[in-house]
Amino acid sequence: MPHYHLDHLGQLEAEAIFVLRETAAQFQNPALLFSGGKDSIVMAHLAAKAFWPAKIPFPLLHIDTGHNFAETIAYRDSFTEELGARLVVGHVQDSIDKGRVKEEKGPYASRNALQSVTLLDTIEEHKFTACLGGGRRDEEKARAKERFFSHRDDFGQWDPKNQRPELWNLFNGRHHPGEHFRIFPLSNFTEMDIWMYLRREAVALPPLYFAHQREVFARHGSLLAVTEHITLLETEKPERKTVRFRTIGDVTCTGAVESSAATLDEVIAEVAAARQTERGTRADDKRSETAMEDRKKEGYF
Repeated sequence: MPHYHLDHLGQLEAEAIFVLRETAAQFQNPALLFSGGKDSIVMAHLAAKAFWPAKIPFPLLHIDTGHNFAETIAYRDSFTEELGARLVVGHVQDSIDKGRVKEEKGPYASRNALQSVTLLDTIEEHKFTACLGGGRRDEEKARAKERFFSHRDDFGQWDPKNQRPELWNLFNGRHHPGEHFRIFPLSNFTEMDIWMYLRREAVALPPLYFAHQREVFARHGSLLAVTEHITLLETEKPERKTVRFRTIGDVTCTGAVESSAATLDEVIAEVAAARQTERGTRADDKRSETAMEDRKKEGYF
């Protein structure tokens, strides 16, 4: 008799594919939040496998802050074209021009918090009933408490007292008009699982994830890239270093780490020995003790 057995990556893949298919079955108009980061890349790859040989039955949704790395945008466009998926882009600059949000000024200015408004406006414009996100429970304490199906009210807010029980892989996606769900198929993946899965599936990644030469400067324990979007203080001096990024977001808040890891095997070895979480270099998470929790209540991710 043949022995059927899944290793831990196979089990995580099967769980994520089940959640993706359940989303397509329960919601009339879902979308997949795609940032060009490793988690959303894995989620899009899983969606392609879940519905193969058909195309992914929902669009990829990207909120463009205007402060993205150029490599991220280039990868987003090529990846979407290769996948044959439809891409919907919401622009934070449009929200600023319409007076929906006010752009921050000064050396610590960031558009990261502004994208919540753009995201909610884009969800309302396209009438998305569910948005698939690449959040994982091991990332941050605010994400550790998330269920697979996370209910959001008609203001896009997350209320911990209004979440549905999830027993025996039964998911309740019922919602009133104007409400929607955020759904997290990768909840039980860890950072190490993500990298090992990317290696197993031989998925191409943005070059930002691997060691490269870049002008950076130190700020509050993070190495930020020197760009036109960041004003350096008098005490901050740019240096050219060999770095890579463990997580990808806006250039204004995404810190690099000094690294010589140029291959997936080297990255996996580096992650295994790391003593800082991947979001430990994110300046947006350091604005307050509850920065992620506050943004989530406002409608972010």
